[in-house]
Amino acid sequence: MTDPLRIDQSGRTQTWTINVPDAANAITGSDFIAAFEAAVDAANRDTDVAAVILTGAGRFFSAGGNVRDMRDRKGVFGQDPVSQRHGYASGIQRIPRAMQRCEVPIIAAVNGAAIGAGCDLAAMCDVRIATESAFFAESFVQLGLIPGDGGSWFLPRAVGWARAAEMTFTGDRVDAATALSWGLVNEVVTDAELLPAAHRFAGRIAKNPVPAVRMAKRLLLESRTAPLDSALALAAAMQPLAHQDPEHHRRVAKLAR
Repeated sequence: MTDPLRIDQSGRTQTWTINVPDAANAITGSDFIAAFEAAVDAANRDTDVAAVILTGAGRFFSAGGNVRDMRDRKGVFGQDPVSQRHGYASGIQRIPRAMQRCEVPIIAAVNGAAIGAGCDLAAMCDVRIATESAFFAESFVQLGLIPGDGGSWFLPRAVGWARAAEMTFTGDRVDAATALSWGLVNEVVTDAELLPAAHRFAGRIAKNPVPAVRMAKRLLLESRTAPLDSALALAAAMQPLAHQDPEHHRRVAKLAR
């Protein structure tokens, strides 16, 4: 059986490839969700992993939900409303929760269409690099649905309220150039340059001490919703840990020569 999430490692960077090309890299399958959670938890345990690149196999980054399963009312899509509610909580919503506990910076290398939950998955990442042919669509309303995977929480934090409202209420496509101007992506490159560009970005992260990067990411995540006093208290609690890192001592000594 083909792994729904392929994991490769080069130095201190892991590449996670969504590998469900026969379903346009849908991320709603139980096998994919379990594999994604396992990858996050394994990366958290492995302090040699400094950065993760998330991309898709084939032409799609991810089309989000499996439209054939929706049509055929398979799995959670065929359940009664009460069961569906629990199905979302115990299914697709495990992905944003995994993203929130991921200590490692994640770079989305958006190689093609990022639609629905696929768009939201990209928004959950810390950094986004897209090819010129990529596009994003928060397309749920066009199917009479809403973002059931946390997109309404992540997308406004990526592009601001007004742009998120535009994407959510219309479901229209946003091309790579527009996504760049909106701040949805950090960089737009050619197809051939996508993974090299993502690895270069990962290298810029990986040159720094892993404990400091991971704590900095946690501080950024918590500060999304924390009041200033709470964010300051967390920073004050984390900083003494950073001060005890031998790599911090080495780098300060080198700089102070």
